[in-house]
Amino acid sequence: MQKILLIRMSSMGDIIHTFPAVTDLAAACPDAQIHWVVEEAFVELARLHPAVHKVLPFALRRWRKSLFSAQTRDEMAAFRYKLRLANYDLAIDTQGLLKSAIVGKLSGAPLAGCSRKTVRDPLATLFFDRKYDIPPVHIIERNRLLVGAAAGYTPQGVLDYGIRPPDLQLDWQPPTPYAVCLTATAREAKCWPEADWITLGRWLQTQGLTPLFPWGAPHEKARAERLAAALPGSVVPPRFSLVEGARLLADAQIAIGVDTGLMHLAAAVDTPTVGIFVDSDPHHAGATGRLFSQSLGGVQQPPSVAAVIEVVKAGLMAGVVA
Repeated sequence: MQKILLIRMSSMGDIIHTFPAVTDLAAACPDAQIHWVVEEAFVELARLHPAVHKVLPFALRRWRKSLFSAQTRDEMAAFRYKLRLANYDLAIDTQGLLKSAIVGKLSGAPLAGCSRKTVRDPLATLFFDRKYDIPPVHIIERNRLLVGAAAGYTPQGVLDYGIRPPDLQLDWQPPTPYAVCLTATAREAKCWPEADWITLGRWLQTQGLTPLFPWGAPHEKARAERLAAALPGSVVPPRFSLVEGARLLADAQIAIGVDTGLMHLAAAVDTPTVGIFVDSDPHHAGATGRLFSQSLGGVQQPPSVAAVIEVVKAGLMAGVVA
């Protein structure tokens, strides 16, 4: 039985963008065991895909804080031992960075990745045994093409993330129809103005939808609470896990969000999704889903509230039809 190792360690959105490639790989190589190296914070996310046989946690972010401690050295040695022990037939680095290439090389398997002219970090190609020219299309299609080329097939069929939200009961989930408003992102430059969120939230309430404002960090919670205070009846949930987030998003009527991992997770669980891009390029990694997904804006081109509302209307209609 062939054993294939995928290396895509972070970030959240990039891991989600790898799911369709996993779906393709499982269909093309049904007898293969698929293992996946991800940062330890994203282990449960990677496990959402039923075709992944094993997830290997990688703790570089934590190890960096105490790189020379005995515990860190022991954990790094144990990680390398597990990679070698698995005896992989093929390793595929879809991340294309020096750190991911080194991890792939440590596996001892032939390592595949993008060519020097198409990879994110040209230094990574020093470790690749097989290199492929992948066109500059959306990151989801890049992943599908790279994994297909490495494993010897051409991706076929429509986009399929292949994941299903877990069957969970969330005590804090609104009992009424709701819209998830994803206001938080890793970089402040990607944030949409709070005044625009309030205007959008008021419109959502006129449509019978409860705005829900997730958060991750304390400053994001403070913003969510400010928005909720301006929109009586809206909800600020407790901090939740990625698995709980998948359930929450799957049950929403629509998700509207800035360029953040949860926005891509909403598209992956077939919730109508509207991406608001303020300081990044949606052509590279915009919202992409099977039911309804559309992104607005661009680098230093925040979309207007009116433009967002028009797309949200279309998304809600698509959800009703589905």
